Amino acid sequence: MSQHPDLPGLPPFRERSPWIGGDLQTLRDTLRWLRFPPERAEEVTISLAGDDRLVALLDRPAARRPLGLVVVLHGLGGSSDGPGPRRLSLALGAQGFAVLRLNLRGAGRGRRLARGTYCARCTDDLGPALERARQLAAALARESSPVASPLPLFAAGISLGGTVLLNGCLDGLPLDGLVCVSSPLDLSVCADQFERPRNRVYHRWLLDRLREQTLADPAGLTASERLALVGPARARTIRGFDAAITAPRWGFASVAAYYAAASPLQALLEGRDLPPTLLLHAEDDPWVPVGPLQKLAAATGGLRGLVPEVVITPRGGHNGFHAPGDGPEGCWADRLVATWLERLSRQRQAG
Repeated sequence: MSQHPDLPGLPPFRERSPWIGGDLQTLRDTLRWLRFPPERAEEVTISLAGDDRLVALLDRPAARRPLGLVVVLHGLGGSSDGPGPRRLSLALGAQGFAVLRLNLRGAGRGRRLARGTYCARCTDDLGPALERARQLAAALARESSPVASPLPLFAAGISLGGTVLLNGCLDGLPLDGLVCVSSPLDLSVCADQFERPRNRVYHRWLLDRLREQTLADPAGLTASERLALVGPARARTIRGFDAAITAPRWGFASVAAYYAAASPLQALLEGRDLPPTLLLHAEDDPWVPVGPLQKLAAATGGLRGLVPEVVITPRGGHNGFHAPGDGPEGCWADRLVATWLERLSRQRQAG
């Protein structure tokens, strides 16, 4: 466990004034909206079972042959147009990667194209998305040379997006490398954290986002779902929302069964196979407790095979990591992701 990996030119994380403390680090992008360049991404539609589709945004780098294609997943209640995915995409593009910002089922631009909503174990949706990304990686390579080998396929997940990707890899979906930023490894512990009185504002904000997303479901709602979303009997906690909406929609008998199946910590402790993986978290994250990752970090010496690289910083908040010297290309965590994946890509080329 370390504050940062051995990456040339990347200093240890320091908070940027006035964004001092976990809460201000977390809220920085909400309190001061980032100014992004005009959106030039290409929309990519991904077919799922039935008539459902996902929508992703392809950001091309300036490099003639990218170092790889990185699939970027947003967090709970987010989308590919959010500030986190956008600034991460800018950092990856500046490093020479192509990026595919994926909207999970029911999120962002893809809300009207798919029934239902995503969950932390939506591997059935992630499989077709990664297959489409492989096709795009091959096409991008051919643009630089007709006989070029396909680009490596990497992924980076923000918060719950990282959990989705971890579960996908543990289920056998292929990736050449993975980075997870502020991602929950134990969903029950995370739900408990949101229910703490100090987090009531975060809790209410996230529940409002989830209700809005679910009420816009093009397939409509059952009577019990509507009661759980509006009116005096509506769910007032994340756990209650997952019990009424997420767990039954994905075939789990209870919210406890969903949390157990969708929390990757136990599988990671058992040493299940993963691609090269970096897990980044801050000790002062107010949304996702660092304890499960610390437990994994303490156990990595006894695990078999390729173990995740764990980076835990004392400060940084939840997907904050705003540091001195941040520019339009992203925050410290974005630069860490881009630099770590560049090193991995160079190692693949050399090996």
